[in-house]
Amino acid sequence: MNEIVIEARGICKSYRDSRNRLEVLKNVELRVGKGEFVVIQGPSGAGKSTLLHILAGLDDPTGGSVLFGGTDIYALDENSRSVFRNRKVGFVFQFFHLLPELTALENVMLPGLFKSFWGRGNKRESARCLLERLGLSRRLGHKPQELSGGEQQRVAIARALINSPQILLCDEPTGNLDSENGANILGLIEELNKKEGITVVMATHDKEIAGAAGRLVHLKDGIILN
Repeated sequence: MNEIVIEARGICKSYRDSRNRLEVLKNVELRVGKGEFVVIQGPSGAGKSTLLHILAGLDDPTGGSVLFGGTDIYALDENSRSVFRNRKVGFVFQFFHLLPELTALENVMLPGLFKSFWGRGNKRESARCLLERLGLSRRLGHKPQELSGGEQQRVAIARALINSPQILLCDEPTGNLDSENGANILGLIEELNKKEGITVVMATHDKEIAGAAGRLVHLKDGIILN
């Protein structure tokens, strides 16, 4: 395996109410090398989204650790972990999570606002270039409700890429799209991986997407089976 970008060690995640304890992830081990395209496949409820959120530093595990560049991200304070997420990780959500009051260009610029060494002009130019590269040069001033689902997901991908992350985490990125738009988005992510060497980890329950994987990981009932 190439240089390790991110490693999950013994990740557990559980939730407890007054009567029961639900174990979502059970001692998950995963290592992802630089430039890999890893697809995590499993049925709904298997724990795929939870695992991606933990890898991104978005949701604390109940047990275990996530190493990024040799640093346990859950040993960091919340401010340091926020800086890590902003600069190292791009996250693509199934339901886009674009801010409705902002244009496509402004949505893409948003993560760059946290990089204080960027000037506003640099942020705007970088966002514009990304959107043009993704075929949205005529949609820069449109708000999310004025865009199709496929266009919104491309804006979300551009937003995930604006800070040149070391890894792109995609949670069911085609799950809210029709088959044509889904195929286009998958092709775009494959191109980013193959031509630009961006490390990708994608969660999906769609068996057809598994063919895009350089490596396929099966998750069921919170356990990695292979």
